[in-house]
Amino acid sequence: MSTSSAGTAQPAARTFTVDRLIEFITRSYVAVGMPEADARTTATLMIEADLLGSDAHGIFRLPQYIRRAREGGFNLRPDIRIERETAATAVLDGDNAMGHLVVQRAAQIAIAKAREAGVAWVGLHHGNHAGAGAVYARMPLAHGMIGIYGAVGSANHLPPWGGMEMLLSTNPLAIAVPACEEPPVVLDMATTVASYGKIKARAQRGESMPEGWMMGYDGKPLLDPKRSNEGFLMPIGGHKGYGLALMIGLFAGSLNGAAIGRDVVDFNADYRSVTNTGQCVIAVNPAAFGDPQVIGRDVDRVVREMRSAKRLPGVDRIQVPGEGSHRRRETQLREGITLPAPLLDILARLAGDLAIAPLA
Repeated sequence: MSTSSAGTAQPAARTFTVDRLIEFITRSYVAVGMPEADARTTATLMIEADLLGSDAHGIFRLPQYIRRAREGGFNLRPDIRIERETAATAVLDGDNAMGHLVVQRAAQIAIAKAREAGVAWVGLHHGNHAGAGAVYARMPLAHGMIGIYGAVGSANHLPPWGGMEMLLSTNPLAIAVPACEEPPVVLDMATTVASYGKIKARAQRGESMPEGWMMGYDGKPLLDPKRSNEGFLMPIGGHKGYGLALMIGLFAGSLNGAAIGRDVVDFNADYRSVTNTGQCVIAVNPAAFGDPQVIGRDVDRVVREMRSAKRLPGVDRIQVPGEGSHRRRETQLREGITLPAPLLDILARLAGDLAIAPLA
């Protein structure tokens, strides 16, 4: 048992099976009025984020989601429906549901349409924060398809290049491409150097940030995550990252009638207002472009070329996007997911507040 500097006992880090974590999250949502089927679906998608290594988008988010549900910020019994559609497109009204439920529905529709149309694009409005983008980009992989996910982030932490007003978010992009023998190639990235979830996770663990993640309003690097309100996130690639964040925001937000710019509600600070979060899922069926096996084998070839490229001194291994997440997922499915002591303490207090059995 570890002890904090204030003398308060905290639980040590512990490892849990995937099923146990899903069960705990499910009970938490049911306790605040979510139907059990929706609660279990949301829990499974949250833990998938943890399995992939997106620790700041999995069970870490549960207390925040529960508070929002209790304060009326989520519609716990939504009518998620198609508002308009064509053979290859659809727009969903998420009815302010839990974001995971809305984006999963969008992915399911995109996959079904791509079987017939070859390519399908499904956008949505009145969704909510949905966790890790790779979770949804990977869904078409099970059907031999390419998946693409984009979103307007759920809080603005990025100014336009050269500005100081927070008008954009991390606006993530995730792309998953199936291979034949190799693991799928999966890119999951924020358009900022670090996602705001990583900032929050560092603050919870009492860790500092590397230089380059955030800049203070004084123009100096900001290293203390607990002072994140004193600065802003840095875009990847300077002005190019700002441009990419803007473009993703336009096709995930403006195209769908969702919030962007000053209309974005900071769901980290406001637990009651409707966020009208916009996202999109694209499914691409390789069969529309050629023999999927031939295409898959070429993806294998490219992956192996990247991995076998001549390395710089001191570099032990060249990886392709998603390789580390794939290994981590396989390991954690087998060995369990380890939760740090500060998060366990928060989850224990949440369980007590909800009057449900605790994890540990």
